[in-house]
Amino acid sequence: MATVVQTCEETRRLMENTDPRYVYLCFDTGHAAFSGEDPVQMARDFGSRIGHVHLKDIRPDKMQQAYAEGYKFRKAVVEGCFTVPGDGCIDYPAVFEALKQAHYEGWFIVEAEQDPAKANPFAYALKAREYIRNTAGL
Repeated sequence: MATVVQTCEETRRLMENTDPRYVYLCFDTGHAAFSGEDPVQMARDFGSRIGHVHLKDIRPDKMQQAYAEGYKFRKAVVEGCFTVPGDGCIDYPAVFEALKQAHYEGWFIVEAEQDPAKANPFAYALKAREYIRNTAGL
């Protein structure tokens, strides 16, 4: 996934060994799901330490293919593993609720991480915007 810390265990270790005044998480829902973790549970467990959120969804069939064929992150992107919120398997209503319970007030950055030749960026941006408006009320 091109990151040093991604699983719950790794994240917990980082949080236990750092000062919350200085270290917070950039929580990425797609990375959490791709690493085999539950993004909802991670949002619940680490909500107080989340300082920034990246929203991307996962296509489960493509994720399984990426695992089975040993894709590196870039190939998983090109092959369509990731998509915008609401177009995959992540339980975004529960993610948004967990972040609300944690009093998260920061930015949400939508990351489709898709091949623009296969998924029109403008069309997917509109799709994400509509989904987030309807799901999170933002």
